[in-house]
Amino acid sequence: MIGTEARTSQANTAAAGQIQDVVPETGREFVLTFHCPDALGIVQAVAAFLLEQECYIVDIKQFGDRASGRFFMRIHVTSQVEVELDCLRAGFGKVAQAWQMDWRLERHGRRQPILVMVSKYDHCLNDLLFRARSGELPVEITAVVSNHPDLEPLAAWHGIPFHHIPVTPETKAYAEERLLDLVDHYAVELVVLARYMQVLSDEATTRLSGKAINIHHSFLPSFKGAKPYHQAYERGVKTVGATAHYVNSRLDEGPIISQQVIEVDHTYSAADLVTVGRDAECKALTNAVRWHAEGRIVLSGNRTVILR
Repeated sequence: MIGTEARTSQANTAAAGQIQDVVPETGREFVLTFHCPDALGIVQAVAAFLLEQECYIVDIKQFGDRASGRFFMRIHVTSQVEVELDCLRAGFGKVAQAWQMDWRLERHGRRQPILVMVSKYDHCLNDLLFRARSGELPVEITAVVSNHPDLEPLAAWHGIPFHHIPVTPETKAYAEERLLDLVDHYAVELVVLARYMQVLSDEATTRLSGKAINIHHSFLPSFKGAKPYHQAYERGVKTVGATAHYVNSRLDEGPIISQQVIEVDHTYSAADLVTVGRDAECKALTNAVRWHAEGRIVLSGNRTVILR
């Protein structure tokens, strides 16, 4: 739930023309993330509500940003009894309204549905598929979308639906329409551009605002275009890095979530730099996806607050 918008992870389903009953989502552990104008008494108000619900605090992170005058908090709580999520949300809604909070309350450990976009490079996709399959990432990869057919066997091995959507200047609008239809079809909450080598339109980035993460090497703007690692080798770079950020209408300039930097030296060949760069990209993207799914990221203008 964000602001005053109610959102539940269950949806009404229809079968044989009849609406089936929705089973309320319950749990014993929850994560609350919010931000609001900074003021005296916020922590006390939240703690008092949790006490009324007989919820115990497992972990708490908070940050008061003096520059913006906003307060950020993430709380992991547990209850000794099963609690209905919507009831907990409804109760906290009153607190949130009183303190002008933008907030989100989810069941702890919930696997967030995501869609991964990729072109031909497979290292980031392979890493995400493995970590999701092993349970290391709290996500469910619902589908893989690509403008090339090359990685369909990899998705198929993991049992993930693969959608090949070619992109040309003439078909770009149609391709993005299909993408957004898939986002709706799979009830996707996060789109991950895992080395997807196409630029999304302003319309698409607006639709996916705060819900799309991109990864790229950190040589920009020095080494643009093809073979950036080879360009970097020719210049004798001493660090290799990667940046994961939210997607917006400005190419590769969205709010930064995670960065990785690895030192290198003159003994590294161009091929070595490519290998190191792939490791950095995988690590930065994994961190970004994990923090997003765990409710640790709060957007603050063109910056992010990561409540780790």
